[in-house]
Amino acid sequence: MSIFDGQRLTNATFKLDIERMRRGWYTDKYFVNIAYMLTRLSEMGYTYQGKAHRLPEGISPEGVKCGDIEVEMQWFTRRPGRTIVVGVDKALTMLRHCTGYWDGDQFVNTADQLEVWAVHDGAVVHGNGDPMNAQPVMRVRGRYRDFAILETPTLGILTRASRIATNVYETLIAARGKPVLFFPARFDLHEVQAADGYAYQIAVQRYNMDYGSTLGPFVSTDAQGDWWGGSGGGTVAHAAIASFLGDTAEAMLAFAQVLPVNIPRIALVDFNNDCVTDSLAVCRAMFERYYRFLEEGNEEEARRYILYGVRLDTGGNLRDRSVPPLGDPSLDLGVTPRLVFNVRQALDTQWETWDIPTKWRDEARKYCQRVKIVVSGGFNPEKISRFEKLHVPVDIYAVGSALFDNHGPTVTDFTADVVRVKVHGQWVDMAKVGRRPLDNPDLERVW
Repeated sequence: MSIFDGQRLTNATFKLDIERMRRGWYTDKYFVNIAYMLTRLSEMGYTYQGKAHRLPEGISPEGVKCGDIEVEMQWFTRRPGRTIVVGVDKALTMLRHCTGYWDGDQFVNTADQLEVWAVHDGAVVHGNGDPMNAQPVMRVRGRYRDFAILETPTLGILTRASRIATNVYETLIAARGKPVLFFPARFDLHEVQAADGYAYQIAVQRYNMDYGSTLGPFVSTDAQGDWWGGSGGGTVAHAAIASFLGDTAEAMLAFAQVLPVNIPRIALVDFNNDCVTDSLAVCRAMFERYYRFLEEGNEEEARRYILYGVRLDTGGNLRDRSVPPLGDPSLDLGVTPRLVFNVRQALDTQWETWDIPTKWRDEARKYCQRVKIVVSGGFNPEKISRFEKLHVPVDIYAVGSALFDNHGPTVTDFTADVVRVKVHGQWVDMAKVGRRPLDNPDLERVW
């Protein structure tokens, strides 16, 4: 599965569309064309006819069968700095099942004739953006026409999964070890959720390993946990509060009554643009049910009404009622540090105003002060770093589309280059100008 267990995922997990992938359905057409050309030249018995000015002295191009040329290809990213590599197992699965050629209606699999090296998912590579100084994550030697059409899909999964994993990793660093909920499902096609959730989970594991942390993964859909056995979790949606006529406390009481107790009770408190008032209303309503059931000796039912947290999701065009205007949109609108401080202070002191028996006052204090604050809406590493620098009392960050970010330093585009060819049994450097054979000590022979 990854560097964390030394295992590799197989097609039992990925469920590739093997038939169409073998026919180039997912491949840029120029790779399909070159594979067809080389196949036809092989059938024609074509041999090299040019001057071969790139061959070293003493190596003759005479008799070289270009149609059957064996190459060494390497895959690498040009993302500057650190990249958390994910997607290797799926790329290897593509090679295992789709390397070969068609003999009429029969596909002849020649994957066993390849020599393949690769890192594990979760490995880290470093670079400065210069392809002459990159660290390859895969290396393949074999007859080029047999795997030429796999360049597009292998690069695709490496690029997307590694970009998301690295973005998540950088976000975790910005959050200083606080949980980061994976909330980008609504911003892309549902077909990518399994790969995206796996990339997120690998990033969390890598962060834990590097920083001695014990964070768990928190995904929002079951599909995001498909490849690693996770399942989605979530809170109450704005639509649910609308179904209860805008009464956030009533919606949470109903949620707590019906949903299994293992689902954390996290109230969404910005529906009325008054996070403090709604947080207090929810907290009081939930506590009253909680201590009523404890008074009756029904601890199991009381657990349903433990308020785990409140989530602030104020729109970036709104100023919450508890936030006095300063005239600067960055300080007034959306989920701001001042809003979080206001909610935290209100929750921590609310119990003092409750008319409850003396014996319950200490329990009430702990109940209120244990309520966590979750923030969402426009959070990225830069915004999270600002919150952390100000010691804003956020407990959990929910991050969405920022984890797909792909511009400037977050561009994680992978590329693959032929860097050597085999001529009369001898491997010869044959990279395009600006490329060269590269190495990575973490590459290991796969087959």
